[in-house]
This record gives sequence, structure tokens and C-alpha cells, in this order.
Amino acid sequence: MSVKLRQALAIAAACLLVVGVMAAAGIAVWRDLSPEERDAIEPILNPRLGLLFMIAMVGAGAAAVLMKSFAQDHLLGPSLLADELGLIVGTDPSRRLKPGSSPELTRIAESVNALADQRRSLQEDVETRIREARLSVEEERNRLAALMSELNQSVVVCNLDGRILLYNNRARLQFRALSDAPTAAGGGEIIGLGRSIYAVFERSLIVHALESIQERIRRQSAQPMANFVTTTRAGQLLRVQMAPVMSSGADDTEPTVSGFVLMLDNITRNFETETKRDQMLHTLTEGSRSSLANLRAAAEMLEYPDLDAELKERFLSVVRDEVQGLSKRLDETANEFADSLKTRWPLDEMLGADLVAAAQRRIEKKLELRTKVEDVDPEVWVKVDSFSLLQAVGYLVSRLSDEFEVREVRLRLTSAGRLVHLDLIWSGQAMSTETVMAWELEPMTFAGESSPLTVRDVIERHDGEIWLQREKTQHRAFFRLLLPSAAPQDQVEAGIFLKGESRPEYYDFDLFKQTEVSRALDDRLLSELTFTVFDTETTGLNPSEGDEIIQIGATRIVNGKLLRSESFDQLVDPLRELPEASTKIHGITPEMLVGQPPMAKVLPAFHAFAEDTVLVAHNAAFDMRFLQLKEDSTGIRFSQPVLDTLLLSAVIHPAQESHRLEAISERMGVNIMGRHTAMGDAIVTGEVFLRMIPLLAEMGIRTLGEARQASEKTYYARVKY
Repeated sequence: MSVKLRQALAIAAACLLVVGVMAAAGIAVWRDLSPEERDAIEPILNPRLGLLFMIAMVGAGAAAVLMKSFAQDHLLGPSLLADELGLIVGTDPSRRLKPGSSPELTRIAESVNALADQRRSLQEDVETRIREARLSVEEERNRLAALMSELNQSVVVCNLDGRILLYNNRARLQFRALSDAPTAAGGGEIIGLGRSIYAVFERSLIVHALESIQERIRRQSAQPMANFVTTTRAGQLLRVQMAPVMSSGADDTEPTVSGFVLMLDNITRNFETETKRDQMLHTLTEGSRSSLANLRAAAEMLEYPDLDAELKERFLSVVRDEVQGLSKRLDETANEFADSLKTRWPLDEMLGADLVAAAQRRIEKKLELRTKVEDVDPEVWVKVDSFSLLQAVGYLVSRLSDEFEVREVRLRLTSAGRLVHLDLIWSGQAMSTETVMAWELEPMTFAGESSPLTVRDVIERHDGEIWLQREKTQHRAFFRLLLPSAAPQDQVEAGIFLKGESRPEYYDFDLFKQTEVSRALDDRLLSELTFTVFDTETTGLNPSEGDEIIQIGATRIVNGKLLRSESFDQLVDPLRELPEASTKIHGITPEMLVGQPPMAKVLPAFHAFAEDTVLVAHNAAFDMRFLQLKEDSTGIRFSQPVLDTLLLSAVIHPAQESHRLEAISERMGVNIMGRHTAMGDAIVTGEVFLRMIPLLAEMGIRTLGEARQASEKTYYARVKY
């Protein structure tokens, strides 16, 4: 009930009360009179009834005035004061209350105004500090950007899900060079914000490196880092150093790993250069030996008696001396570079105890076997490729378990001068040397993992050996892996690193606040997901009748932002004639398609660009039909969820007659640029989709699953191509 209505009812009630009281008093007096008194008074009252009525009305009016004044002070005044106070708090902090209609309300207004002045002063102080903090953060961001742009090393920052959160231009250029995807028209980027680093590296390799880091943190190692060497899908060789990003943690909790930094070096050229040098030395050595043989033959020819004896002896002495010196130098060179002539693989140094602990975790987790450790030298360092070496250890244990029913293995690590002995010990049935040789030469496959490498390949990488030995007295046998040792690394006080004081304070961009990956995509909020918005241009409108894609354009939406820099824009050779009618629509001519890659090469690149994202398109059924028709010939399948802005428009505005992209853009206030080009349409679709998300939320459609269900109920969802 409004204040004015309550005030009117209060005044009316007061008037009725006064009139009622006066009427009741008159009736009570009249009833107390005797009949004689009534007869005597009646002639006096009859001519004065009007006056009595006027007196009653005046009394009622006076009561109304008094009640109005009371209501003004105690009902309407506080209500108006509350409205004014709401404006001060909600919209206009500079507004102030006017004095009230009563001394009490006036004092309240003065107190509220004083509090408002204090609040405004505090707000101004806070705003000033916020501006200063923003300037400081912006300066830090600019410094970070400048530092990263100047680094000669590629740097990529990821969260624990493997999502790329930060990278420098050097990394972008390096990965572009490493990609085997087509690069014309800016297509084929393999990294970008929100993309998965697993498009570049094997997931198991990153998981292994993270486990090594976490083990070193548990051991309070001074340098909890991991190093590994790997090859990309394009065959390039990378050396990677991984460092953890530690969360600050509460006062009573230990810091935890919230992400990781990858520092990358492309060592392909160095590796190839060293290999060529080895080949050159090999050629030089073998070629020189052949030349020396010829030279010796010539020296023997000098022994014919036709030559003067003294001259012949002098020549023979010179030839023999030169041959002997050359042979000696070549033998020394061959001996010096004998090791480098073998297949070389970059190795990294690590503490032997860490290697044994990693082997234990892998065997227990992957194979569910018990492990024990005996006689591990805590001072021993090894130089290994830990990833491939642990694959070899796991493979050997799996064969022991499957073929000889071994249920427990023991690990031993001892120093042997320049070598380290890593022993894999078990009790049980003996095996033949032929069995061991067969295991060494088979590609490693176990626990759902497979590798093209054999155990022998891994051992040769380490320039080592593998032996089978038996301990007859204890009825045990063991594989002994001979590995290269490394010099112990200098140890720094662990607390210096764990405090993190030497790290730059730029991890305040909310980069590591990611949602739980365990939740199904359908349960994820639209505002949380990463999207690939794409569009295609085609030779015609009938994919089932042979029309082909001639251009794919796509961009990404990450954290509610359209990242135009993260784009895919590629022309495609359709391998068929381009009708003139379609050229009039999209402006792509046959000459523009000459020399462009065919769909068989473009589609894998686009699939990698859109991996682990939700696809968004306008009239997506049309574009997806073209992609689906290529599944059999390319082996590429787009299995991720798809949202259609055409269907979502019908959900949001069901009464609208048109749901064409131009009409939707006009309703949503999106400027249309570059229409009927794949990239232009993708950008417009992305802008429209971002404006749709809050409108869908107002309708209670917040998750991907809810958006898909709402889309499927529209008429347009039944259109087939």
C-alpha cells in the first residue's frame, strides 16, 4: 500500500472517529433525558440542527488537519527520506537529504548527510588508489610485454589443463614454422589463447614432466624444473624446459602448482649440423684411409731398381714418414669422435633418486604392480631422456608381468665410475637370452601406450647397454641398464626458490582461474566456454551434388572476448570449375584459387585450429554438411558440439519474420563489414553470438546443454541439406 493511500485512509478514519464520538455523545445524552425533558428541549434543538451539524463538521475538519500533520511527519516524511536515501546509495552519491518536516527527521537528515559526505570522501580515496593501482598494473603488463617480445627464447604459459594463457611473438613465429599446415592467407596457426598445448606436445609427455616437478617440490628440491626433448608433428626437434607457476596459497596452506611455463628451443638445425659434421668426419676418415692405401702402393712402386738408389731412398723415407704421420693423426681423430659417430639424442641431467621415484610411480599406476627400492645412491646423477627411458622400463616390467607372472619388482641404482647401473630386479622363472633379445627389438606397447621406439633404440640413445643377470643364491634375476652419469649439480637452499621472491610479480591477470575440466560441456556456462566461430564460401548451395568449399574463415572467442588475432583464413582449391554465379556473391575468382591447397590439406589444419572448442556458425547445418561429406576421404571428423546463431535467434526473437545474419546484426546493433567473405561473416557471427549470451541468460538459458535443447525445438532445426 502506498504512503499517500495510507495517509488518506488515516485522515478519513480520524474524521469518522470525531463524527462518531460526537454522535455517540449526543445519543447518550438524549437517552438519559426524561420524556418531559425531551419535549422541552426538542423545540429548542430543531431550529439549531444545522448549527450542530456544522460544529460536527468543523470538529471533523480539525481532526483531519491534525491527522494530516501527524501523517506528514510520521508516514510520508520517513518514506520520502527513504527514497532520497536510496538515490544517494544507488545512483547519485553527491545527492543530499533535505531537512525533514519535523525536528526528529531534520536531525536524521543531517546525520545521513554527514555519513554521505564521509562515504563520498572514502570513495574518492578508493577510486584514486584504484586508478594508481591500474596504472601500476598496466605498467607491469607493458614491461612484461616488452620483455617477452625481446626474448630470443620462445615462452608459453599454460594452466594445468594445458590451455595456453600467455605467449610471446617468438613462440608464435616458431610454432608457425614448425607447423606442417598450409600458411597461405594466415591459415594454419597451431597456438593461440585458450588453445591446448596438446596440439603441439603429447599429453603423456607434459604429464610426465609435471609429475617430475611435483616430486621435486615434495622433496623440497631447489630447482623444481623438468627438461625434455621431443619432436613435433612436422618432424622438428625441440628442447623444452618446464617451470611451475606456484599459487600464493593461504597463510596456513602450502603453495600449489597452478600452471607451468614452457621455454622452447628449436635444436633441429644444431642437431642436423652436428650430424652433417659427423658424416663429414666419417667420410674424411674412410676416404683418407683409401688415399693412404693408394699412397702406400705408390711408395712400393718407387722400389723399382730403375731409380737412383740414393734418390729412391730419400723419396721412400719422406713417403713413409708422411704416411705414418697422416695415419697417426687420422687414427687419433677417429678415436676422438668415435662416440659422436653414433646416433645422438639430446639428454638432460637429473638426480638418480628422482628417476627411480618416477619409475616407481609409473609402474604402480600403469601396471598396478608392487615396487620396492633397494640400495639407491642419493648422490648419483644421471644424464638421460627420462620420458623414453621410463617407457622402456615400463615396457620391460609389463612383459615380465604378462609372460612370467611377476607381481613385484625392485629397483636399484648404483654408481660405476662414468656409468650408472639401473637394475630392475624380480624373483621367479628364468628366461632365455633369445627372449630378452626379442623384447629389445619389438616396438614398445603396454598399458594403452605405444611407441615406435624399441628398448634397443632407447638404450642406443643413451649410448648404453642392457644386460640380463642372475643371482642364483637368492633365486633372482635382473635387467641391468648401463646409463651415462652426470656431475652433481650445485644445490641452492630450497627456501630461496620456494619463497618465489625472485620471480616477477605479474601473475595477477586472473589467467589461472579456469573452470573444472571434469564437468561435462553441456553443464558448462556459455560464458565460460571457448568457441570457434567459422564460415565457409562454396562453389554452390548443393553439397550433396558436388559443390565444394573454396574458403574457410574462423576466429575464436575466449573468456567472452572475440580474438580477431586468433584467426584461420584459407582459400581452398575445389578441384572443379567455379561457377560465375557464385563469384558474383563472394567475389572469389578462379584465378585466386590457383596454387591454393586442396581440402585434403586444409581440413586437418582447420580441425587442429578448432580442437577442444565449441563450433559456432550461422545456418551451421549448411557448413557442417560440407565438412561431414569429407569425413570418409580425409578421416577428419568434427565431433565437438555446434551452436547455430540462426536457431538461437529464433529462440530469442520467435516473433521476428527474418533470421538472416543481416537482420540479426541490425537488431543486435552489430556493424556489418566484409559480408560474403568467410572471415568477414565469421567475425559478424561472433559479435552477434556474444550479444546473444546475456539475452539467453535472461531467458534462463545459461549452459551449453540448455542452448542446444532450446535450439532443437525451433522450426529451423528441422532443415536438412
